[in-house]
Amino acid sequence: MCTKLHVCGGGGGWELNLTSLGLTADEERVYRYFLRAPRSGLGTAAAELGIHHVPAIAERLKTLGIVDDGLTAVPPAVAVDRLIRRRVEQTSHELNQLSAAWDIVRDLTEEQRSGRPVELVERIEGVENVNRRIREFSSAKEIMNVKSAARSIPRDDEKLLRFRRRLAAGLVSRTLVPEKTLTDPDYLAFAREGNALGDLCRLSTECTRQLLVISRSVAFVQLDPADRTAGALLIRQPGTVALLVDMFEGMWARARELDEPLLAPIERRVLQSLALYDKDEVAARALNISLRKFRAHVADLMDRLGAGNRFQAALLAKERGWL
Repeated sequence: MCTKLHVCGGGGGWELNLTSLGLTADEERVYRYFLRAPRSGLGTAAAELGIHHVPAIAERLKTLGIVDDGLTAVPPAVAVDRLIRRRVEQTSHELNQLSAAWDIVRDLTEEQRSGRPVELVERIEGVENVNRRIREFSSAKEIMNVKSAARSIPRDDEKLLRFRRRLAAGLVSRTLVPEKTLTDPDYLAFAREGNALGDLCRLSTECTRQLLVISRSVAFVQLDPADRTAGALLIRQPGTVALLVDMFEGMWARARELDEPLLAPIERRVLQSLALYDKDEVAARALNISLRKFRAHVADLMDRLGAGNRFQAALLAKERGWL
């Protein structure tokens, strides 16, 4: 059985085999062997192929998902599809790294302009200077934004139009805004519109200081929580930026969608009961509601949380700050 793809044209041709998709020559030989002789055993394969490290290769092929635990090779179409997907992911990662490398150009340009090394933590005074520095990263492919206050922007604002053009071009953007945004119908409509265009937005009770993380490599942190015009710290130190990314991801997981309904008092008590009582009958009695109504609340909450069981529902509720 052949797994080679022949592509010809113009009187010539080239040959694509599995090594082009990330396998070594020995890994391809072992995959082909198990394709021809499933469940032959590692010793038999090593003897027939003359490859002493067949066990290690088999583990690698299992990791790639092209050989199962019984040493049976998956069908060629499945194997090639999985290897192609893996190769595409690797290529995408490499392209992102190359794209991020352009940050070096900005750093070198700044060093040339200022005559001093670029600082890993830089204090920037004034909101206009902060905005100017943020514009230097206009080619970024991902941003994480935490707003301490929410304000809508006129639809014809040039800054907003540029941002939405970047969304259309593939920018990945997530924004956290304060829970109190719900009391501002104008901003809520503005946020819903941005959400539909790709600036994913959630409501959080933890938005106390503005934060902007760009491409997971640069962060702007508001200097004074009480004054957004005071300026920001520009942070490039990798460890610190990684911590800020983790903080954002945690806040994002605990936040709720724009149109996700708030918990009613009885729903909060039902969630609390999941951690207190082992049996539905006992929990319903403690809450003074019928067993049928208690179970209906549990089913609805599990659905809203995306939980597979009640224990997971209690954990997810705690992560989101519902408990």
